[in-house]
Amino acid sequence: MTAFDTHTRTLISRTQLNRPLARRLYWTALVVSIVVFAFLFLFPLYWLFSSGLKSASEVEQIPQTLIPHSWQWSNFSTAWSSYDLGRFIFNTAYYAFGAVVLQLVFDVAAAYALSKLRPVLGNVVLGLMLATLMIPATVLVIPNYLTAVNVPVLHWNLINNPMAIWLPSVANGFNIFLLKRFFDSIPEELMAAAAIDGAGPLRALRSIVLPMSRPILAVVSIFAMVAVWKDVLWPLLVINDTSKMTINVGLLNLTGDGIPLNIEMASLAVAAVPTIVFFLIFQRNIMAGLTAGSLKG
Repeated sequence: MTAFDTHTRTLISRTQLNRPLARRLYWTALVVSIVVFAFLFLFPLYWLFSSGLKSASEVEQIPQTLIPHSWQWSNFSTAWSSYDLGRFIFNTAYYAFGAVVLQLVFDVAAAYALSKLRPVLGNVVLGLMLATLMIPATVLVIPNYLTAVNVPVLHWNLINNPMAIWLPSVANGFNIFLLKRFFDSIPEELMAAAAIDGAGPLRALRSIVLPMSRPILAVVSIFAMVAVWKDVLWPLLVINDTSKMTINVGLLNLTGDGIPLNIEMASLAVAAVPTIVFFLIFQRNIMAGLTAGSLKG
């Protein structure tokens, strides 16, 4: 019955696919779609890396060349050694790692409380969190900056402090909602059995909820890492010390220093490598987490 449903619930039925003309049209449309979308997604990356391999004159000539005339591999080593990309990447990785850790700690705790502990007015709190998602991020830039300059009550100045990047990323209503939805799918029978065995809320979180939530924890970690890695405006405002800048802010500052365009493109390509490698390593976790959130256990 399952196999029958799988075969019949498609845009084109199996009977139509058995016809030679329909089968040829189907595979032609499928292959063309895959090639077109792959080209649209991969061509910007190719253009970035190939521009970093061109000479300074070739990268600026009009019309542009699709394939470099001479492959200048030294552009990447020049970009790495002359513009201290390693330090910028290390700073960004440090900020991203801190944001991931803090988000996992605080967002998991908030989602677990809303999903399993169900405090009084929990739904109201969740509704207020979700309401913050409707506020454009640019609207919050000035209030967040004023808070970072002078933290209320504590009167701390967080400029050039990693906490200026970490703290705003912790208050993420989307990730809390995502985690809560996943925690909701964990059967209550398991939680009740753990309670009968004497497990308190913290032990149930550590022994049951977290081991079953690895896919969604991976997704939240990736979202947190990517959000810090790609951000430009907020680090530009709160990190002024050159030795503490992120890769995006560092490259933005280098743009005005007369850096050749081919070296700049090579620097951007180097900056993109960590996120590409990160995705290639954890792509299975990303897909598992995205699909796991749509299933009801």
